[in-house]
Amino acid sequence: MGNRLVWQDRYNIGVSFIDEEHKKLFSILNRLFEHKKKEGKSRWVCEEGIKYFKDHAMKHFTEEEAYMAHIHYMGFDMHRRLHDDFRKKTLPALEKELEQNNYSEDAVNHFLGVCAGWLVGHTLTEDRAITGKTISKWGELLPEEEQTAMGQTIIQLLKDMFMLDARVVSECYGGEKFGTGIYYRLVYSTRQGKTWEILLVFEQKLIVNTVGNMMEAESDTVNVMQMNAVRYMAQQFVNRISEYFPSADLYEIKEENLLSYEQFEKKFADHTPQFSLLFDTGAGYFAYCVIAPHLMQDGNGVSIKADNAMTEIKKYLDKNKKVEKKKILVVDDSDVMLHAMKGLLEKDYEVSLAKSGISAIRSITLDRPDMVLLDYEMPVCNGSQVLEMVRAEEEFADIPVVFLTGRGDKESVKKVIALKPQGYLVKSMAPGEIKKSVDQFMKD
Repeated sequence: MGNRLVWQDRYNIGVSFIDEEHKKLFSILNRLFEHKKKEGKSRWVCEEGIKYFKDHAMKHFTEEEAYMAHIHYMGFDMHRRLHDDFRKKTLPALEKELEQNNYSEDAVNHFLGVCAGWLVGHTLTEDRAITGKTISKWGELLPEEEQTAMGQTIIQLLKDMFMLDARVVSECYGGEKFGTGIYYRLVYSTRQGKTWEILLVFEQKLIVNTVGNMMEAESDTVNVMQMNAVRYMAQQFVNRISEYFPSADLYEIKEENLLSYEQFEKKFADHTPQFSLLFDTGAGYFAYCVIAPHLMQDGNGVSIKADNAMTEIKKYLDKNKKVEKKKILVVDDSDVMLHAMKGLLEKDYEVSLAKSGISAIRSITLDRPDMVLLDYEMPVCNGSQVLEMVRAEEEFADIPVVFLTGRGDKESVKKVIALKPQGYLVKSMAPGEIKKSVDQFMKD
């Protein structure tokens, strides 16, 4: 993580005691960041600092919940549920990791990174929603008891069907790409005439390591026979899960499709699914997402039917074959810049996009790039902080990082070079020059 969290006016929600407590939590995390950098640092000081942060967070949650109840905030139940998820699941898991790893630097970094990311994100979205400054992004989530039952069922089914010991990576999976994926969509009708959309994402190596092994396949790519087996196993998987999903009466399959990543990604651009879990199975990643009837959209590709299944699956797999292109992750808070770089580079490279430092770290973890083009100036978590986080992880430390900067003056360039990236590019350069430079960086 970077040197410190910087308080910004946009974090204020307009309720003085809540804003002051947010500033206090920022301050405590900053002190822990500072302590982490000191030579001969004391574990006891770190333990006490983390305990101090936890105590203040719990006190803040209680006071904030009392305020929401007092003003009859309509989003109170969901907001409290998010608090409970953090205090009853996330924090205990982080504390367990700290103990198991004897408060190692990596464990402390993980604790601080997760807490800082959660605090900033929660403040900018859910807390600002209390006073109407924004809209809560999790308004469509299923009731907690159904979510818990479904998550446990998925883990048990992965164990029963494939002998995999899965763990939840994210309870709010937002459609990020991981490895080479297979995106499978099922639409079910209900006896009441409604429809539910189920999205299952399989990392290709998960299919190879499970179904492929069962069929004694020798190739490390998915073939038509394996994909047909996956389709029917997935349908049985969904049917089993639906027994623990009382709010949806899944009666029969109305439609099934294989989606491109772009089609899949589009679903997450405007709506958050009611249920969206990402699992690490140990053999590859797997995601399970549920979209409610009123969020259904058209434009999902060719429907797979009995008379075209083999043809459509072959077309999909041929199109989805891993192209041996080097991967570039472009990180910038500007949509214009992201899509300009994608248009410039996607002919020769596999290009992924991230709009923030936190999204960048998540993308790097899920799908390791060959190079990162990183905006130097971003809010919340800037380029230098992202570079520091990348270099702090041994697995990613050798990924070349090239800064994108909007300033080409001598002083600004000196600041960028001092961080010792692989190089830097000025955004005002001609597109041809940027492309030529990227190509050269890739060759070096």
